[in-house]
Amino acid sequence: MLTPTSKIWHNGQLINWDDAKIHVLSHVVSYGSSVFEGVRCYNTKNGPAIFRSFEHARRLVDSAKIYRIGVNWTAEQLSEAFVELVRVNKLQSCYIRPIVLRGYGNVGVLPTGVPIEVYVACWEWGKYLGAEALEQGVDVCISSWNRLAPNTLPAMSKAGANYMNSQLIRMEADVNGYAEGIALDSNGYVSEGSGENIFVIRDGKIVTPPLGASVLPGITRDSIIQIAKSLGYGVTETLVPREMLYLADEVFFTGTAAEVTPVRSVDRIPVGAGKRGPITEKIQKAFFDIVEGNAPDQFGWLTPVAETVAK
Repeated sequence: MLTPTSKIWHNGQLINWDDAKIHVLSHVVSYGSSVFEGVRCYNTKNGPAIFRSFEHARRLVDSAKIYRIGVNWTAEQLSEAFVELVRVNKLQSCYIRPIVLRGYGNVGVLPTGVPIEVYVACWEWGKYLGAEALEQGVDVCISSWNRLAPNTLPAMSKAGANYMNSQLIRMEADVNGYAEGIALDSNGYVSEGSGENIFVIRDGKIVTPPLGASVLPGITRDSIIQIAKSLGYGVTETLVPREMLYLADEVFFTGTAAEVTPVRSVDRIPVGAGKRGPITEKIQKAFFDIVEGNAPDQFGWLTPVAETVAK
């Protein structure tokens, strides 16, 4: 369950948590016409800081553009809204959820004249796949559900409608006793998890599926590619056959919620030694050192949050 915070940002104004409501006949309810983001604020040694705030805000605007949803706020303005909201809610660490949706107006499929609503909420949230998963890894399966085929629903947009597919993947995995499912693309190549990108390591070489494999362009995915290269590892974006997951020395997920989570088995087949591998551990440590303020922010990823508002 979510623990409510005090304020939510709505179209440039701060409103009470309980006042953030939409009509049941809003366009988004019937047709899934929304785009959203997931952003983390970390409690660093220097105070709360938002991880790659601008990049998340820009992807939100990009997602809306793909679906022809007009947003009257720039990525810079939305990024500032993230900071303001965390500050006003007096949080040291939290998860931030911006949502752009088509609201109450026309109830037909064609969204002519439907108002666009922009909300940003934040709340405290722990580790997505469990705190122990970061060290021990998770057991996953290959899903029977494929990722979205090209020219159906655009996978490069983080859209609410797209996540009906993710729900099927995650529910199937859960009912069969797995922490997560990995979906293949329409050509049978590895795509991603229900809400995570995936990296595969063999013989010290790191590969990750390309955007053309129905992959969301993850912000954490991009960050891990930069970190891995800074540590001297080569990273190749290439098509990944399903069976490569069974032969891999290491596999890990990345995402705002999942952060860097090792995979210890796929379809009950152990990955490598069946635990977090050494390269994954090095990359994971480098990531957390940066976001928690234990290492220099060499990539300029952290946006500090000003002092919390006095009570």
